[in-house]
Amino acid sequence: MTTDRVFNFSAGPGALPLAVLKEAQRSMLSYGDSGRSVMELSHRSPEYDAIHREALAGLRRLLAIPDQFAVLLLQGGASLQFSMVPMNLMTRHRRADYLVTGNWAKKALAEGRKVGAARVAASTEAGGFSRLPESDEIDLDPEADFLHLTSNNTLFGTQWAELPEAGDVPLAVDMSSDILSRPVPWKRLGLVYAGAQKNLGPAGVTVVVVRSELLERAPEDLPTMLNYRSHAAKDSLYNTPPTWAIYILGLGCRWVEEQGGVAAMEAAATERSARLYRAIDASDFYRGTAKVEHRSTMNIPFRLPSEALEAAFLRSATDKGMTNLKGHRSVGGIRASLYNAAPMAAVDALLEHMADFARDHG
Repeated sequence: MTTDRVFNFSAGPGALPLAVLKEAQRSMLSYGDSGRSVMELSHRSPEYDAIHREALAGLRRLLAIPDQFAVLLLQGGASLQFSMVPMNLMTRHRRADYLVTGNWAKKALAEGRKVGAARVAASTEAGGFSRLPESDEIDLDPEADFLHLTSNNTLFGTQWAELPEAGDVPLAVDMSSDILSRPVPWKRLGLVYAGAQKNLGPAGVTVVVVRSELLERAPEDLPTMLNYRSHAAKDSLYNTPPTWAIYILGLGCRWVEEQGGVAAMEAAATERSARLYRAIDASDFYRGTAKVEHRSTMNIPFRLPSEALEAAFLRSATDKGMTNLKGHRSVGGIRASLYNAAPMAAVDALLEHMADFARDHG
């Protein structure tokens, strides 16, 4: 049985490339000539070992990850990293700085405070998280063990065009919603983490890239499964990994390479978001919510003149095969998430719907 596919604007789990889904479909019952699904392969088997190595190698190539960084494939999502980052890194001075630019950054700060003296170096909460802090608003502790920030805010649609300066303090960056959409400035980074379910693959695997020298900061009495060193020493095979999610991650990396790599993803993201922002800015009916200079290329929130019109807009969009356009429950409105797998045809369909709806209800 086949089902017509919709345009999926979900903020996460996000859309996956159709080519990846078709390849996974072919391997669901039997991977290669193994006679077993990937989900049935032993994580110690040569078949799965090849899958695992391909995913790791694909990430290294696409993101140009230097040799001095370890790449880990973990579980628990970005939410577990809110705890693991301070547990492993906040060990010298037991102090860390946080830039609070949205709900996920607030959650990271709350977990950091359970480990040590996590402080707010800057926050834009007073303005409803509609912008990012300016450089002169950031109060940095030069002895902080790290500076934590979220590179892209899925709820409020803001994104750091350039990461802030932190001197000798390592940057720990949650890149869950924009990783693989643009180059990563590794020289300035200590650690990057990303839940895969937005721009990398399916829910279930979390990528952590950590500078090797920082691995030595983890305390000896840290529980084994919460210690980055445990996973780095075993190439993320200390325990049974999420084999199917890693398989899809590897297929996703292969797809990105076939499209032209990160440079092609960045160009497509810029074009998709620019087209939608132009339509919003040219309209008296639609209103963007993020400050123009801090707008995201991944998540685009906007409002209509009333909540009743927003509800009607969403119902009509669903009828036309466009799903998950509803803004986060904490902020409301409309939100279009345009991750790497979002086709330009999805933007075309949304723009047409926006024009028709504004004409009929404006």
